[in-house]
Amino acid sequence: MTQNPPAAAHIATDTPHAPKSAHAGLHVVHDSTETDLVAAELAAGQFLRALGISTESESTRGTPGRMARAYAELFSPRPFALTTFPNDEGYDELVLARNIPLRSVCEHHLLPFVGTAHIGYLPGRRILGLSKLARVLEHFACRPQVQERLTKQVADWLHAQLDPQGVGVVIQAEHTCMTLRGVQAIGTTTTTSTLLGVLRTDARSRSEFLALAGPPR
Repeated sequence: MTQNPPAAAHIATDTPHAPKSAHAGLHVVHDSTETDLVAAELAAGQFLRALGISTESESTRGTPGRMARAYAELFSPRPFALTTFPNDEGYDELVLARNIPLRSVCEHHLLPFVGTAHIGYLPGRRILGLSKLARVLEHFACRPQVQERLTKQVADWLHAQLDPQGVGVVIQAEHTCMTLRGVQAIGTTTTTSTLLGVLRTDARSRSEFLALAGPPR
């Protein structure tokens, strides 16, 4: 089975040849082709009518357009600046953001999955603006995804950009393709994790991260 390539990050910076540790203001945008909302609306109308759903009533006449715009929004991450700062104090303990809201779309059924992510890292020479952990998650979540890939993409990307001692990502999500159709296992959540660097190789650091990430609320 052929899969679409994973979401990619395009990085623009005023100092393109600066070393990784000096990237204090990377501008991150999504590599994608231009959205054609007109074509998407026509296709959405054909899709609905093929399933026997009328788009002729006052209530449904605008549904194909709303459907096209909704998916375009789901698949359009916002650009952001990956701001980092020198770790002048030599902080070497875990930095963890818990319960970051997550929403993405399953690439197999194009149905949403929603949940939370816990993202942490052990700093190296630079520390990251805290809001950027949520921005990186949104960047990779705003495409058709599978949870396993999403978890690894976030961890790998942070590890490559920050050069930290370690990175940990845990995602807990409910997939509507599993709860609303098929097996209809309502209330089921899926947990995935990726640990890199010291958070993978050192048992004490790994245990600390997993304990602080904690069970889902």
